[in-house]
Amino acid sequence: MRKAVVLAGLAVAIAACGNAPSTTPQQTGAASSAPAAAKPLEGVKIEVAAKWTGEEQTNFEAVLKAFQEKTGAVVTYASTGEDTGAYLGPRIQGGSPPDVAILPQPGLVQQYADQKALKPLSAEVQKQIDDNYTPYWKELGSADGQVYGVLVKAAHKSIIWYRDAAFTDAGVQAPTTWDELLKTAQAVADSGTPPFSLCGASGWTLTDLFENVYLSTAGPEKYDQLAKHEIPWTDASVVTALEKMAQIFGKKEYMVGGNTGALQTDFPTCVTQVYGQDKGAMVIEADFVAASATQSGAKIGESAKIFPFPKVGDTAPVVLGGDIGVALKDSPGAMALLEFLASKEGGEVWAKLPGYLSPNRNVSPDNYPSELTKQLAQTIISAGETVRYDMSDLAPSAFGGTDGKGEWKVLQDFLRNPADAKAAAKALETEAAKAWK
Repeated sequence: MRKAVVLAGLAVAIAACGNAPSTTPQQTGAASSAPAAAKPLEGVKIEVAAKWTGEEQTNFEAVLKAFQEKTGAVVTYASTGEDTGAYLGPRIQGGSPPDVAILPQPGLVQQYADQKALKPLSAEVQKQIDDNYTPYWKELGSADGQVYGVLVKAAHKSIIWYRDAAFTDAGVQAPTTWDELLKTAQAVADSGTPPFSLCGASGWTLTDLFENVYLSTAGPEKYDQLAKHEIPWTDASVVTALEKMAQIFGKKEYMVGGNTGALQTDFPTCVTQVYGQDKGAMVIEADFVAASATQSGAKIGESAKIFPFPKVGDTAPVVLGGDIGVALKDSPGAMALLEFLASKEGGEVWAKLPGYLSPNRNVSPDNYPSELTKQLAQTIISAGETVRYDMSDLAPSAFGGTDGKGEWKVLQDFLRNPADAKAAAKALETEAAKAWK
């Protein structure tokens, strides 16, 4: 009941704060206007922790400022640094966690739920999730039947970036299917430019490529099963996806530096090879390529353009990474902040700032400041129920998130020698069986 009263008051305060005049006219024969209604969280202190620094932190603090102005709460931001677990662990153990934490991986929801460190989301927060998100995202933020988290920020990983001049020289346009992509690659190669700059030294980029191909060829249901290791990696659907990847890996002329060069190139060097050095035509990676492309002298939307990852099978793939908000304290302030972040209004405040994509289907693309983000946001909305989260980030870190081990290493080995997709699938299953035991 306490939360309901607080949030009902929040709605009144929002309406009251909307377009109030700066001065109040005097009324003849009447008392002066009544004082403004108290804000529902006046003076309540809330601490929120996330990994963001620099521009990302500045933009998030602008969102927090909007929340504070509406509620009267006093919100303090703490940066966890890249290792969120190392920051939160001692604070949880010491009994002084922040009110809200933004987790960079869904797997941490289950981990902290197992430690009894999370508080189930209130009915009001869950209503925002039900209203604004597909059921998949609610499940992603749940553990053992309880809803603990809401996805508040997304990274779009179903993009191929290209250098416009390279496509012009080859006389090609952006493809929409995998077969068209291969034809485009051949035309670009024939023009004298390797079509792809692969970031093979950064194993996570190869997992992103696999996930897009797999989601498109196998479909969302199989994707979910494989992500949970409910089907083995030796499944025929995995072999099919690897065989599609081999159509690129199997042609040295398709990659800057060939297979060896691709394995020696990390992210963001692969971006520099396309835009700073003009060595390649395309780089397969997420929306955050924009920062590295700009640093290399490219202009987004002009010399640096994008097209959606093409359909390889029946599904147009949309794979997202992203950050999940959770409550570590069962307080009105924590729940009110998460309710705001999950709402259409909160998403629209954030969407007007650079470097942000919302997984909230009710945040209109018209809110975004650039054509690129508008385009990406529309693909998320259009994909509807088929959008999926980065599979490697759902896996145990020993399999999906460790340099030189697990999926990263097997896919690097496959990039080195893509002759036997079945053998690669078997190697993936061997590593998965160890991680899920």
